[in-house]
Amino acid sequence: MPEISHAIGIGELARRTGCQPETVRYYERIELLENTLRTEGGQRRYDERAVRRLTFIRHARDFGFSVDAVRELLAMSDQPDMSCQEVDAVAKHHLEEVESRLQRLSALRDELRRMVSQCDGGKVESCRIIEVLSDHQLCISETAHKGAHDFG
Repeated sequence: MPEISHAIGIGELARRTGCQPETVRYYERIELLENTLRTEGGQRRYDERAVRRLTFIRHARDFGFSVDAVRELLAMSDQPDMSCQEVDAVAKHHLEEVESRLQRLSALRDELRRMVSQCDGGKVESCRIIEVLSDHQLCISETAHKGAHDFG
């Protein structure tokens, strides 16, 4: 790390990477971002390597990679001579998860559209939405329910 006087503070790191200072602290706590030097007053100081690493973490998280997957990808990125087959495997696994979620979301959307279209706007006692939500057997698609809570 360069001299502390040339390094940036947590606010500047957060601004340059598009995240909040608390996010920086969180990534330090879970050891995705290395602990940094501190001034005599206890303020964190970061170098350009930290900016690049946090940018990578944030971008990977924006793509929906789990914290564990980001940890794996970071470890691999620290080994530039390594074959990228393992990186490819992590990305392919994530793609499969995304495609599965998309299928479940599509089924969920279709089920919700069906429920809403069947509601006649009358009283709650005869509301089709309440009826379907109260009786799982009235749903057309089992897929809509599996892991639907993962999206909220």
